[in-house]
Amino acid sequence: MHWRCVRPLFWLALLAVLAGCGETPTGRSQLALVPGPLMADMGGDAFDQLRNTQPISRDAQANQLVQCVAEKIVAGAEASYPGLDFPERWEVVLFEDPSPNAFALPGGRIGVHTGLLQVAETPAQLAAVMGHEVAHVLADHGNERLTQQLGIKAVLLVVGLLGEGEFGNQQLMQALGVGAQLGISLPFSRTHEDEADLMGLEVMARAGFDPQQSVALWQNMAAAAGGGQPPEFLSTHPAHESRIRALQGALEEANATYRAVTPAQC
Repeated sequence: MHWRCVRPLFWLALLAVLAGCGETPTGRSQLALVPGPLMADMGGDAFDQLRNTQPISRDAQANQLVQCVAEKIVAGAEASYPGLDFPERWEVVLFEDPSPNAFALPGGRIGVHTGLLQVAETPAQLAAVMGHEVAHVLADHGNERLTQQLGIKAVLLVVGLLGEGEFGNQQLMQALGVGAQLGISLPFSRTHEDEADLMGLEVMARAGFDPQQSVALWQNMAAAAGGGQPPEFLSTHPAHESRIRALQGALEEANATYRAVTPAQC
């Protein structure tokens, strides 16, 4: 094999050795090679693009609810995982979009769609979704997916061996969970989704939101989907029933956490 072909593989192997296999907050082994500051910059660019292209809700009451829940979820996340590095400030935006989605991006950005407020019937149910999305950021799932999906190109970009023009902006957006049509959230892997569910449950409970409402939220999601979700083996998202069972299995510990804190008021 010619050296020009071997050299990128050499850099990838060298970086993997230097970085080693890290761990997510749950203890799962993880290979995430992109530096945190670069992930935060990419998250900021993606969020700015969304704000410039998507309508933002001016509903004062809805914005107040979203901001209140987000503030408490961030505080719950910091209390749940004190060893992690958190952004100094989180930016939260309520987008006018009928789809029941929310997302969080590296660097402390949270987006919520107005359509989610039609499915999340209580502040605690909204907190279940926000806790889940913030958990994706805490566990560095975007970084892991960027490393996995884009592989050598992602690593070469980091070490400066490729120009930015050779590394598609849309690829970056997809790795961060934002689709080709801005505002459409792309699913993470089922492993990531399961991990974010359990971390999010801990976060919402620590933030003072009844963890039982996470089950109610996904029951609402299942009803809203109207049977439209594909079979689990064809989807990276867990089937609603599987997700509910997993959450129910973790409720005992989450309920104990919830009983030990002051209930949130939003």
